[in-house]
Amino acid sequence: MKNESSNKNGLVSTAGLILGPLCFIGALLFIEPETDHPHMAKMAAITLLMAIWWMTEAIPLAATALMPLALFPLLGIMGGKAVAPIYMNRIIFLFVGGFLIAIAMEKWALNRRIALWIIRLVGSKPSRIIMGYMGATAFLSMWISNTATVVMMVPMGLAIILKLEEEFGKKETHQFSVCLMLGLAYSASLGGAATLIGTPPNLSFTRIFEISFPHAPTVTFANWMMMVLPLSVFLIILTWFLLTKLLYRPGNGIKIDKNLINEEYRKLGPIGFEETVVLAVSATTACLWIFRVKIPLGFITIPGWSEFLPYPHFIDDGTVAITMALLLFFIPTKGTNSNNSGSILEMDCFQKLPWHIIILFGGGFALAQGIQNTGLSEFIARKFDVLAGTPPLFVIMAVSATITMLTELTSNTATTEITLPILASVAVAMKANPLLLMIPATISASFAFMMPVATPPNAIVFGSGRVRIGEMVRAGIILNVVSVVSVTFVVYFMGSWVFGIDAGVFPEWALKR
Repeated sequence: MKNESSNKNGLVSTAGLILGPLCFIGALLFIEPETDHPHMAKMAAITLLMAIWWMTEAIPLAATALMPLALFPLLGIMGGKAVAPIYMNRIIFLFVGGFLIAIAMEKWALNRRIALWIIRLVGSKPSRIIMGYMGATAFLSMWISNTATVVMMVPMGLAIILKLEEEFGKKETHQFSVCLMLGLAYSASLGGAATLIGTPPNLSFTRIFEISFPHAPTVTFANWMMMVLPLSVFLIILTWFLLTKLLYRPGNGIKIDKNLINEEYRKLGPIGFEETVVLAVSATTACLWIFRVKIPLGFITIPGWSEFLPYPHFIDDGTVAITMALLLFFIPTKGTNSNNSGSILEMDCFQKLPWHIIILFGGGFALAQGIQNTGLSEFIARKFDVLAGTPPLFVIMAVSATITMLTELTSNTATTEITLPILASVAVAMKANPLLLMIPATISASFAFMMPVATPPNAIVFGSGRVRIGEMVRAGIILNVVSVVSVTFVVYFMGSWVFGIDAGVFPEWALKR
């Protein structure tokens, strides 16, 4: 199976490697440049090339993301001095700061302590254990990489599965194993979507939205959570019910010794100074993100702490992330051996940053800027003029379903970075609020549950050997449909409250591009 899958991926990559340059040349030859936008055809050619190479992974995703640095200057679209700064901005530093704090949590095993503490709370019945694992995974994925969370949680889940298999046999415990593994994968994706730093597509959205609509109100950490967190909680509960009560009932015939989990927790020992510091910094960072700007709740408005500073408009979420992460380099540890001496975070943490994701972000931002600057966004918008007057609810559902299916086969970050600039133009053509299309596309990029290749969490749990592809597809296809419907209605109806979206009004800031 593994060789067969590798062969298929190899064929797709080879096809993409050839098709990309062919489409690039074809666009240059057959798309007529406009007088007002002489570089539009060149930008369309680059967009096609990058889209095909990203979708087929013809070369590493990060390598494709570097193409604007080479092609924009060569084709006269933007100079190298203008392109390079696009790759490093406040969203990148929000990601870097958040990831440094996540590295500290992993280094001092705080993430493991939090996970085990949550699992211990829910009890020892099979369905409750699954609930505990899913809750812990979702919570951690809100603040650290969902891939890293699942990498940590799968061995903890397998420890229980192996114990049960020894006692009751693989056949009797298979349903429990499937529930637990799928629960880990799905809750990681659902939890990650709830915060701006939880998953890369969310960060891509915030920057691409800024590039496409520089005069639009900023999407803050707080208002993103206000919309998506309730959706994530609802879908996590629904997923747990679907897995444990309908599809793969773990059954009452097996019993889990709660001492197993208690023993794992005891191995961590009492919480140490370093864990306490990281916990305090992490919790403070989350609060600073959430309450940075005022939060209108209708009956009351909670003032933002930045309003009390001399220069509130100079502060953003990236400032908070880097400031709090820097504290961890100054606070010394209380370790008595060479492994624990020094500060909470040290130089080696920079080697653990996912630089390939950072470069991928930059490539997407450069692509969005190029589409904006060359007039390609206007060209795309004109092609979708026919959609003007289309019911927004229908379009939101179509966008959500399309992105979900695309993400089943391709990188969710690459998918959002290709589609979001296009959706921005489509929204302008429809005379609809761009957030009505861009937000559901971003959320749906994290909600692909059907295939092992759809998300890293899916691939990791599939690699555990406890889930067959048919079992993942069976649960995933139901969750895909439910999530598309849920995303559509949440964005349509909650958008007016959280983001001030009026489905019948085209905002002025969308005209100032």
